[in-house]
Amino acid sequence: MADYKAPLKDIRFVMNEVFGVEQLWASLAGTKDTIDIETADAVLEEAGKITASLIAPLSREGDEEGCKWNEGVVTTPTGYKDAYKTFVEGGWSGLTGNPEFEGMGMPKMVGAQYEEMLYASDISFGLYVCLTSGASLAIDAHGTEELKQKYLPKMYSGEWAGAMDLTEPHAGTDLGMIRTKAVDNGDGSYAVTGTKIFITGGEQDLSENIIHLVLAKLPDAPAGPKGISLFLVPRNSVDENNVVGENNNVTCGSIEHKMGIKASATCVMNFDGAQGWLVGELNQGLNAMFTMMNYERLSVGIQGLGAAERSYQNAVAYALDRIQGRAATGPAQPEKAADPLIVHPDIRRMLMTMRAYNEGGRAFSSYVATYLDTAKYSDNAEEKKHASTMVALLTPIAKAYLTDRSLDCCIAGQQVFGGHGFIREWGQEQLVRDTRITQIYEGTNGIQSLDLMGRKIVANGGKFYELFASEVSSFIEAEADNADVAEFVAPLSAALERLSDVTEYVINSFADDRNAVGAASVEYLELFGLTAYAYMWTRMVKAAAPKVGSDEFYASKIKTAKFFFSRLLPKTVSLAESVRSGSEDMMSLAADQF
Repeated sequence: MADYKAPLKDIRFVMNEVFGVEQLWASLAGTKDTIDIETADAVLEEAGKITASLIAPLSREGDEEGCKWNEGVVTTPTGYKDAYKTFVEGGWSGLTGNPEFEGMGMPKMVGAQYEEMLYASDISFGLYVCLTSGASLAIDAHGTEELKQKYLPKMYSGEWAGAMDLTEPHAGTDLGMIRTKAVDNGDGSYAVTGTKIFITGGEQDLSENIIHLVLAKLPDAPAGPKGISLFLVPRNSVDENNVVGENNNVTCGSIEHKMGIKASATCVMNFDGAQGWLVGELNQGLNAMFTMMNYERLSVGIQGLGAAERSYQNAVAYALDRIQGRAATGPAQPEKAADPLIVHPDIRRMLMTMRAYNEGGRAFSSYVATYLDTAKYSDNAEEKKHASTMVALLTPIAKAYLTDRSLDCCIAGQQVFGGHGFIREWGQEQLVRDTRITQIYEGTNGIQSLDLMGRKIVANGGKFYELFASEVSSFIEAEADNADVAEFVAPLSAALERLSDVTEYVINSFADDRNAVGAASVEYLELFGLTAYAYMWTRMVKAAAPKVGSDEFYASKIKTAKFFFSRLLPKTVSLAESVRSGSEDMMSLAADQF
């Protein structure tokens, strides 16, 4: 596998030139005095170094060795414990944490870029760190002052890790069916009992303690999801001086043997009357959990993006070095026995597709991050409301579309290697395996599509969608006389009109066909994703075009944009037709005919 190099130039381009983060941060009450572009740049420069030098070298051997379980004890692969110690000593675990509790307070725009580098270097390692960040976010948003004072500083320091415990053997997506129970101890704490599965980092040997956020129900709770509460349950007890003591009746029953992310411990966790504390309000656990879900689902999308970027870098290095066949236009290197793979159109097709999706995905994830930051740090009520609504609309796309395209890119990178892509030592097949889970956890991509189509579009009669459409329309109108983007604005406008027409079609269809949402959802999300990427690419062209003569980087950006618009965006036509086909053919077979 080629050495990983953080794409810092493209990251800076997206942050500074496309989205103008310096102006954004200066406009937000919560960031104008706490972050500037020089600080952000220094943080990301160092992140690029530490991920490339410390973490990326662990990935290959970590996959080979995997995690081990022995009588409840989980051991991570060789090198992980030392790397984790070095990593958290650098303060990286608390990068986006609340400064009131010793976090660094970086906005999500910085966090998104850092996460891409982290996941590109090794998804398994990144999961241990980012799950702690997610758990900390929920505690900070909904925990009592006592819980925040007690747990957040240690979690931000990385001394204690975090885990999210949602899924049970019989209850995956349908969390209303969970059986884990919580009984009031009468002293402000609860006794939590039940079994959770698929718990990432539920047990490991990296941190002194693990703080579990557990969904459970009180005995008299309402049925279904309205009866779920959220509890903070430490693996080991913590006394009033924050000294870690005995096990808190929290044990790991086993770890899963998985297709990928083998260095990440995926655990079965047993809670046997474990002492826990309520986070948020009783029976409002899903609300508390979903505070972090927008961040976590974007993070999963970024996992895919990171792996796809690593796949692209590997594939480019291989295509430039491997000689096979001759160029159709005549020998490119006549002094050699054959030309490098890079001369062949099909290799170019795969590399350009990967590049177009990766750079579009980086811009889109950053775009969502701008709204997360605005929703969190603005002191303008209307601005916060608008940003929160945009986050709700865009989050399922960020999770599902990024990961779907990222798996495509990892497979394309594997294909560039030919037979060597199927061999473990080159690392490409690991990226395919590791990325596959991103389409499944934190809500499968099918569920994300249903969420987008059902809750975010049809349920409100398209009002959320109108905010996005209005923004893109305003951009198109503003750039009508800009010759630099003229050839891109027209197809963007056509794609947006197509998406708007299909949106209206599904909303109208639902009145007479309850299967309309489910039948349309997957293709609709893909259509939305392509249109959103077209918007991102047009914004990137606007930023790059005036500087084409100054740096080849900008010329390459324009060329990649042209490829996206000519070869990838036309898929919106067939996707729209698929959505318009309705549900009848999909639902026509009786169950016993399958």
